[in-house]
Amino acid sequence: MAKSENTTVTVEQIGSPIRRDASQRQTLIGLGLNKIRRRSTLQDTPAVRGMVEKVKHLVRVVDAK
Repeated sequence: MAKSENTTVTVEQIGSPIRRDASQRQTLIGLGLNKIRRRSTLQDTPAVRGMVEKVKHLVRVVDAK
């Protein structure tokens, strides 16, 4: 599956990092999220996809272009 270099993904935080592992909190910060309902638009790379997969119970993918 070939992707163009300007492909982005928008993620929204839907869960709280309270009582979660420190690594999950740091992953949310790495995604640019720190409060519920905040959105962040990021480049669609394997690293970002892996971060989203790690905290999939705390975020949702809003828009993938």
